[in-house]
Amino acid sequence: MLFEPQRSNMAEKKTTAKKKTTAKKIDRVAKQVSQEEVKADLKRAEKKSAEKTEKKTEAQEVKPNGKPSKKNKLKNSEKQHSKKYRKAIELIEENKIYEINEAVTLVKKTSTVNFDASVECHIRLNIDPANSDQQVRGSLVLPAGTGKTKKVLAIVGSDKEKEAKDSGADFVGGADLIAKIEKGWLDFEVVVATPDMMPSLGKIGKILGTKGLMPNPKVGTVTNDIAKVVKNLKSGMIEYRADKNSIIHSVIGRVSFSETDLAKNYKELIDTLIKVKPNGVKGAYIKSIYLTTSMGPSVRIQQ
Repeated sequence: MLFEPQRSNMAEKKTTAKKKTTAKKIDRVAKQVSQEEVKADLKRAEKKSAEKTEKKTEAQEVKPNGKPSKKNKLKNSEKQHSKKYRKAIELIEENKIYEINEAVTLVKKTSTVNFDASVECHIRLNIDPANSDQQVRGSLVLPAGTGKTKKVLAIVGSDKEKEAKDSGADFVGGADLIAKIEKGWLDFEVVVATPDMMPSLGKIGKILGTKGLMPNPKVGTVTNDIAKVVKNLKSGMIEYRADKNSIIHSVIGRVSFSETDLAKNYKELIDTLIKVKPNGVKGAYIKSIYLTTSMGPSVRIQQ
């Protein structure tokens, strides 16, 4: 009889321990269930959020009148090209870099317009245009010309008027032409001037500057050798200048030019750019070169 209370206590302890173990198991299961529910809730929330975002995007891409937005139009830009353009681009191998002789033949074939289109060269340089020591700007004479005769205005003193007229300038004068420009006359494409006339040109600096017509010694349009510059302009002198994206955009002829003349002009442009390479440029100077025609597809050229 003396051992019965002890046995009873032990039984109670075992029962209590079992209850605690069971309670812990129940807690663990409950926690697991709770975590799974949380995960399921998160998945449902993510799904709803994704659906809302998708609906919002669709609403933004389609205008209230049901017409596609500009964004969608850009996506479908390839479809909007003319049949001529799509047919022309099929002649160009994707990711191929062509030699100049192949490229000029190809751009002539891929011209998509009915007029004598310009042949353009676009050259990306490894320069920083914001750095004054790395600005690339100047002029050159294309051996085969540009295929277009420019209207040249010469602002000179009376002692240079005959020289300018004899060399082929379309308009020659001094203060009289400056006054005419002040009143709005701009029937010319390029302006050359002698250094002594530059102070007088300050009056119309804003007018000429906004049109890109202001004479500049860097491109050779401010000079005492007026006859030489005018003749060069008439025979194929062009200006080049790297834009803010470090790209030179230049016309090197027209589709009617022979492959030989286009290649000559291209070589002259590249050789000139190499000669004026800024000293501060590190690594490859020319990053990429493309040829194209007015409204035609582009052809990449080997550097």
